[in-house]
Amino acid sequence: MTVNNLKKEKPGFFSAIVSGLIPHTFCIMFIIFSALGVTAITALIKPLLLSAYFFHFLIFLSFLLATVSATIYLKRSRFLSWQGIKKKWRYLSLLYAITIITNLLFFLVIFPKTANLNLETRSQALGETSNLSSITIAVQIPCSGHAPLIIDELKKEEGIKNITFHFPNLFKIQFSPQQTNQEKILTLPIFDSFPAKPQ
Repeated sequence: MTVNNLKKEKPGFFSAIVSGLIPHTFCIMFIIFSALGVTAITALIKPLLLSAYFFHFLIFLSFLLATVSATIYLKRSRFLSWQGIKKKWRYLSLLYAITIITNLLFFLVIFPKTANLNLETRSQALGETSNLSSITIAVQIPCSGHAPLIIDELKKEEGIKNITFHFPNLFKIQFSPQQTNQEKILTLPIFDSFPAKPQ
């Protein structure tokens, strides 16, 4: 690929990154605001994340944005035709490949890592880990971007001291048996939207 071709394809590269990032805005905002403790804003975003079709919508939106970006590029360069598409197959391949890679990067790396960012928990800070019980539950979340939402809801339950997310959908929960139990945890309201079962 020549320098001139690379310059021509750069807009496709950056538009593909943007196409991959924009659909995940709500997940990113939820993670950031949860970490900062901004509960009012996370409460506004939460209903979107509770949708069973949210994951499918994100994938659809990322490809829709990539297609809009490709259409604008082809129209501006006067290649918006079947012949033009055949001529610009490298650009289109790059655009969709980067959109797929960006989505995979978010779902497989970024979201799982950010879910466990705040690893110092109440129990560790108080040195209470020796008297805790633990369970691991599998939660039917559509993507790893929902892990911070599950963790946020679990933290509200009195007696839960530590939560660790393991990709793709496992949550290890340490709790005080004097304050809560497995049955109580599994009947939390969040599990009406995302069913959970012990492992």
